Amino acid sequence: MTGLVVCVVVLVAASTFGLLRAERDGRLRVRVKDGAVRLSAAELGEPLGERATLVQFSTAFCQPCRATRRVLAEVAGMVDGVAHVELDAEERLELVRRLDVVRTPTVLVLDGGGRVVRRAAGQPRKADVIAALGAAV
Repeated sequence: MTGLVVCVVVLVAASTFGLLRAERDGRLRVRVKDGAVRLSAAELGEPLGERATLVQFSTAFCQPCRATRRVLAEVAGMVDGVAHVELDAEERLELVRRLDVVRTPTVLVLDGGGRVVRRAAGQPRKADVIAALGAAV
């Protein structure tokens, strides 16, 4: 009987965790400490977009990173003055630590001056990226 109770508790806990993670995954949101962070073209290794920049932290074996790359490149191609910069998290550890990137893909939306206005951990939806650009432009 004790084994059954333990199994039910573990199943409920795992299901709750999975549902919460699915709810938050890929959501572009504002973090208070992000608003003070600015990134320059020198830090990114590529020029910033005139109006906004979509920065993606990826790793070589990250499957959702490939889909995120396609979405961000498509959105950047649709909106004038928006650049897409993809960074390898393993090669840019100092920036990963400074920006508190804990998983890939992580997407940062920068305004024209390089200030972080939105962030998503996980694969964002195209509609959410377009909406986040509205806050950056």
